[in-house]
Amino acid sequence: MATPFSASNKQPSQQEIQPLLNLLNAGQLAATANMAQTLIAQYPNTFLLHNVLGIALDGLGEYDGAINSYRNALKLQPNMPDLHFNLGIVFGNLNRFEEAANSYRKAIALNPKFFEAYGNLGTLMQKQGKLEEAVASYRKAISINADARGYFNLGTALRDQGKLDEAIKSYQQAIQLFPNYADAHSNLGETLRDQGNMQEAIKSYQNALALNPNHPSANYNMAEFLYLAKRYDEAIPHFEVSQLDDWQERSMYCLYKAERFDKFKNKLDVIVKSGSHTAPFLATLSTHYSINFGVDDPYNFCKNGLDFVYNAAIPELSEPNSPLLNALLNDINNAEIAERVQGMLHNGKQSAGNLFKRPEDSFRTLGELVKKEFINYKNKFAGADCELIKSFPEELEFTSSWFVKMRQGGHLDSHIHEIGWISGAVYLAMPSDKKSPEEGAFEYGTHGDSYPQKHSNFPVGWVIPNVGEIVLFPSSLFHRTIPFTSNEERICIAFDLKPSTPSNARSNY
Repeated sequence: MATPFSASNKQPSQQEIQPLLNLLNAGQLAATANMAQTLIAQYPNTFLLHNVLGIALDGLGEYDGAINSYRNALKLQPNMPDLHFNLGIVFGNLNRFEEAANSYRKAIALNPKFFEAYGNLGTLMQKQGKLEEAVASYRKAISINADARGYFNLGTALRDQGKLDEAIKSYQQAIQLFPNYADAHSNLGETLRDQGNMQEAIKSYQNALALNPNHPSANYNMAEFLYLAKRYDEAIPHFEVSQLDDWQERSMYCLYKAERFDKFKNKLDVIVKSGSHTAPFLATLSTHYSINFGVDDPYNFCKNGLDFVYNAAIPELSEPNSPLLNALLNDINNAEIAERVQGMLHNGKQSAGNLFKRPEDSFRTLGELVKKEFINYKNKFAGADCELIKSFPEELEFTSSWFVKMRQGGHLDSHIHEIGWISGAVYLAMPSDKKSPEEGAFEYGTHGDSYPQKHSNFPVGWVIPNVGEIVLFPSSLFHRTIPFTSNEERICIAFDLKPSTPSNARSNY
């Protein structure tokens, strides 16, 4: 409920306000809120008091109260750009994106040089996948005030667009302006890695760690490099320091690949008893161990993953001379999309960035159709006694999406998508001139990635998808492409879905 305003214009003295500001500056937010409310009861028409109360409530996570306080302040001072800016931050915290954007735009209208508002508006657009608008806002902020954070944010959006060269330049500019910017060094390393420049990527990770030995992303990235280099014992401490994302599963992976099975099993038993069974990567490891050693699989993410593979036709792509199919192939062949280098792909090309966040209508339309197939998938397996279905994401978020183009001899080595929940692909072109039916097929199973084997009795299945079809499967399953010999292209768009989680990859102003 809004605070009632009085006809009195009596204002507090500086001696009354200063203790309030001292509390705020000291970070004592609860005490700040209490004192502000006491003063507002005496001086209801003092916009500063409402603003300070809004700041304190925002910091305490009491967002509805903060909105009410900022609105009360704006009734008294409607042309204060900082108030609109503060209100935009709260709306953003509540994912009320349209209201947040309107507040930032009002702040900019009142103060066209308000670079922080442009920066926050860019972050807001980026969260919604509106990358062109995000880049434009970041560039406008930089044109007003070329600071390191502005270039950092621009780099994150350009990387999402798949514009890796430009993203690298932005991160380098951020570092030039602020050499001790550990986040920028770490993100620069990730982007260099996407280009396949591992030597320079490692230097960037090391630079970040020299600035902050406990930097989560830099430790995680360094650990990932070490475990891909099969230096498992060196990787584990970096994962443990990072405490980031799936660090625990990747530490377990290192133990398993190093064949330290007793320690792996002991840690697995603790995790099974103490936590929810919602980590697909850990499900991969647990299933492999159970088959390897002939024991029951205790991890109930999706014990029988081969039974949860889904294949269906998408009508909009399967119809004769499909306009959407033609548009997708045209955009894949002609849009300016950088390549992401990765060692598992042979005789092919994989796009960088997040394809479904690009501006082309074809990709966005396909993304919406895929979301419908996710719902069909959930309905098909409704009632299954596993966390894959019982904890199925309520909000559908593509953590990644990319196209893969293969030519003659093309294939992907067996792998899993560690950061997914449900993974899948839509097929846009398939080889038809085959020497054997399985050429170009999608193969899935419970073994891959050179996991240590005690025997070879690991189940396998495969799908021969037609153009216009989709395949969905638990991200815990290994999968690969069977090589094909014909002189044709095999083109698909692949993607991962996982539960929405807060991102720490970007910084607001």
